[in-house]
Amino acid sequence: MSDTKKISAPKNRAPTLYFIIVAKLFKGVLALALAFGILKLANKDLPDLFNRLVLWVHLDPENRFLSDISDKLDQLTAANVRVVAIGTFIYSLFSLVEGIGLMYRVSWAGWLAIGESAFFIPIEIRELIRHPHWYVVGVLGFNILIVWYLFANRQRLFRHHR
Repeated sequence: MSDTKKISAPKNRAPTLYFIIVAKLFKGVLALALAFGILKLANKDLPDLFNRLVLWVHLDPENRFLSDISDKLDQLTAANVRVVAIGTFIYSLFSLVEGIGLMYRVSWAGWLAIGESAFFIPIEIRELIRHPHWYVVGVLGFNILIVWYLFANRQRLFRHHR
């Protein structure tokens, strides 16, 4: 009697893809929490909250920069705050769908992640030219990595969903 062993194909490991998935899911959860936090502020007196925060941190409330922020907060309406909360909520769902789609290795999620990351590259380059900061370089580099990696490896990563 011969032993017939089932030989399985090696798993298609992709640590960079796993990192991208974790980053997308983390960004989605963070944006979702931010959306609910913003929504809670919709019916609050934002200038008063800001002034209490300034006093709690022991900053000078008469500082021109801080008083300008307080004046800008005075111009916000509850409807404007709700619009920002809804926009943040939709963006969080977008990131969560990307992350879950990449986790299941569906090809449309790869294209969605490529499109979203490529969309922000010109904006980040503009921001880097206007206000150079190390974190803008990091975000730009991360988005370039996502676009390059997913595009260059799309056949290997999403082969079984064709």
